[in-house]
Amino acid sequence: MIDGFLVVDKPIGITSHDVVAILRRTLSQKKIGHTGTLDPFATGVLPIALGEGTKAIPYLDESIKEYKALLRLGVSTDTLDLTGTVIAQRDTGHLRPEDIQGIIPAFIGSICQIPPMYSAVKQGGVPLYKLARKGETVERKERLIEIHSLVVDRITLPDVAITVRCSKGTYVRTLAEDIGEALGVGAHLTELRRTASGTFVQAASLTLDELSSLSMDELTNSRVVSIRSALDHLTELELSESGCKRLRNGIAPTLADLLSVNPGQLHQGRVKLIFDGVLQAVADLSISETSSEAVNIKLVRVFNLLSPLHPQV
Repeated sequence: MIDGFLVVDKPIGITSHDVVAILRRTLSQKKIGHTGTLDPFATGVLPIALGEGTKAIPYLDESIKEYKALLRLGVSTDTLDLTGTVIAQRDTGHLRPEDIQGIIPAFIGSICQIPPMYSAVKQGGVPLYKLARKGETVERKERLIEIHSLVVDRITLPDVAITVRCSKGTYVRTLAEDIGEALGVGAHLTELRRTASGTFVQAASLTLDELSSLSMDELTNSRVVSIRSALDHLTELELSESGCKRLRNGIAPTLADLLSVNPGQLHQGRVKLIFDGVLQAVADLSISETSSEAVNIKLVRVFNLLSPLHPQV
């Protein structure tokens, strides 16, 4: 069984779940999952967790995502993308490139979004898209999101190409609609490609065809991202042999079980625990306000990784 992460370049026309099903057959491995769902019409970076990597999904840093999108101004659809039914059309003949550039700054920074009806957000335990398919529309709560950058790459009216770096939970479809409404003409997405999801980037991605052509050795030695590397944003603490044995017996390690640690340099927060170069666990570390020597380590997730998948740097 392979443990770690793959970065798949999801093709257009299939779901993220379809990608998982294909990989289960390709790799002959059942324990596979994905992070950050992409709509069927969207392409690009889809992080895939393999084996013990599925346990690490909640601890990944995917706080910043990057997308390239193509907006079609003047046409609104019920799904906010090209897969939906056209519900309104407005003239764009009066628009100038400077009009578009002029409204972009208003969408950078902390802004509020209303999740689209065609989304997996649940209301009363029911995904919104199921209600939308029945023709129902319900009130949705605004969400605070962060647009870190929004760049207009090309304007060929009525189409506008943009690159957006944003927080997790941002709906680029909604962003497109809001930009269109700010211009008074509406809009929908005709293309959407994710180029980065946290540390998982397009340059490291594999198409499904490329993946199927690699041998298992090629895959594990050069393309699988180790769980340790995927959690590189977490502070790393080295366990002693006795500390690792305690951990393997379900006992949380103590300060005495950590190697080469200056208590005064420790910081509270989530950490990863390593022994002999292999990730053992994710833990929460807390320090007493009265003494830096009073350190408490609470195990959050223990991994069954007995040997390195490949050199973990």
